[in-house]
Amino acid sequence: MGKFLPTTKQEMEERGISQLDFVYVSGDAYVDHPSFGAAIITRVLESRGYRVGVIAQPDWRDEASIQALGRPRLAFLVSSGNMDSMVNHYTVSKKHRSTDAYSPGGRMGLRPDRAVIVYGNLIRRVYKDVPVILGGIEASLRRLGHYDYWDNKVRRSILLDSGADMISYGMGERSVVEIADALDSGLAVEDITYIPGTVYRCRSLERLYQPTLLPSFAEIQGDKRAYAKSFFIQYQNTDFLQGKMLAEDYGNQGYVVQNPPAAPLTTQEMDDVYDLPYMRTWHPSYDREGGIPALGEIKFSLTSNRGCFGGCSFCALTFHQGRIVQVRSHESLLREAQLLTREPDFKGYIHDVGGPTADFRQPACQKQLEKGVCTHRQCLFPKPCPNLRADHRDYVELLRKLRSLPRVKKVFIRSGIRFDYVLADKSPVFLRELVEHHISGQLRVAPEHVSDKVLGYMGKPAHRVYVDFLKTYDRCNRAAGREQYAVPYFMSSHPGCGLKEAVELAEYIRDMGFMPEQVQDFYPTPSTLSTCMYYTGLDPRTMEPVYVPRSPREKAMQRALMQYKNPANRELVREALEKAGRRDLIGFGPKCLLRPQKEGGKSAGRPGGKVQGKKKTIRNIHRKK
Repeated sequence: MGKFLPTTKQEMEERGISQLDFVYVSGDAYVDHPSFGAAIITRVLESRGYRVGVIAQPDWRDEASIQALGRPRLAFLVSSGNMDSMVNHYTVSKKHRSTDAYSPGGRMGLRPDRAVIVYGNLIRRVYKDVPVILGGIEASLRRLGHYDYWDNKVRRSILLDSGADMISYGMGERSVVEIADALDSGLAVEDITYIPGTVYRCRSLERLYQPTLLPSFAEIQGDKRAYAKSFFIQYQNTDFLQGKMLAEDYGNQGYVVQNPPAAPLTTQEMDDVYDLPYMRTWHPSYDREGGIPALGEIKFSLTSNRGCFGGCSFCALTFHQGRIVQVRSHESLLREAQLLTREPDFKGYIHDVGGPTADFRQPACQKQLEKGVCTHRQCLFPKPCPNLRADHRDYVELLRKLRSLPRVKKVFIRSGIRFDYVLADKSPVFLRELVEHHISGQLRVAPEHVSDKVLGYMGKPAHRVYVDFLKTYDRCNRAAGREQYAVPYFMSSHPGCGLKEAVELAEYIRDMGFMPEQVQDFYPTPSTLSTCMYYTGLDPRTMEPVYVPRSPREKAMQRALMQYKNPANRELVREALEKAGRRDLIGFGPKCLLRPQKEGGKSAGRPGGKVQGKKKTIRNIHRKK
């Protein structure tokens, strides 16, 4: 039977380990499952013969907590966990969240704000000469100077604020093994400057071969155009074949240097990573608190790919996983699925088979593997590239194999499909099988908005593409004799969206005949095109000005318009309609969003008494259109 990695000195002694090679410090609780980055990195290092232990959620106020496993022989590895700690802690309105799905029993408060910085400095106070290597999403997306929404200012590279020696950015399997081998060979950490997918500090650029010099930190801190320019240079250098070495000047503190990204994993390498001996659950020390809630979301799901060529402006995947899609083999996924079916609480349902985008099962085109991704064009936006290979055959075959496994009743797809990619596929087979086998009543899709202007800033296809998809989806449902609906995700307050466009979205929601249960307000997280627009008021792709809704009042109005029937939103909706010059939508007509108010504060009813009508379904709405 397998074992968890050591988390205490006693567990080290039980394994006969007197000193670990690496101690992994995580802001998440310890879950040994391949959906958790800490589990992957530690198991990859273990598979290479290194002795690795885990300190999960140390008490950052107590130096003894970082000494729980002693001094590692080679380095500390530090991550905030599966989420940026600030996103984990705060809503888009900067209110503190009440629960943390990555902590025992969902308890909040077990990790600090800016966890990577806090942990790095804690280690440095106790172990002044042990290398500290940062990794994970928080470090990866803050590896160079970046706008920080919570401080509302440009912060310097997290490498400097944490006191660490290096960052392993991106998914990290390749770079962390190369770092480990270099340290094990006796190289000093300051001499490890050659590994793709890493960021390091240096005093001078004299020994570097043709680095691309970004605007200095002083420039991007004081000039929003310089910030937008710097961001776009970084955005154009996220590919392992075409990416250049980037250097950011910090004056008398020297330079922060980013090496080009690591190469994507081959299918065999992906299989090797996911075939490692994970325990596939949380550490038993959390049992008494009810375990780790986040595991419940993914326990019976399969990760089939990583990377995304979708290119949504508000998504950080380009900076973290890259645009080249990497996939696991059918055999690897079937092996994992068979493991799931043997779990005692498996009910016959595989909850998801996907990744960032579920139906991407190969790179967008052959050129990406030979010459790298295009730096000045996207694969799907504003319309599919002529070189795009829109082909679902491999995914369809995989899904057929999975649903034929013994004990499997149904295989769901929940991680999202790209409806424009589905339409680009000339074969109807995938959509037909999706309708017949892989959804249950509702298909969640993400058009995000209905205004083509806003969609252009979002990097999403024109609204007519979504309407065409709905018509095709409806035809498939009718042919299959199913009554299934499309449930769209929409976003408010994205750069480029004013009250006029927000009202346009509200009118579309009115015509759908139902209110969205959840409203997504744009969240400016590090290292996205949209966040760059939010901070600078410029589209870094064109350097043209972009309208940005920043005031809490306007953001609240845009959010309220998406749920205009909620009585609590009445005053905000009224104010929004008046400011947008749309008082025509206040009244008794069938197209009105808001009824006039009587004296005393109650809404006036329709003349002639209460009118009742059959509630329209999404499907019927779009069939009429």
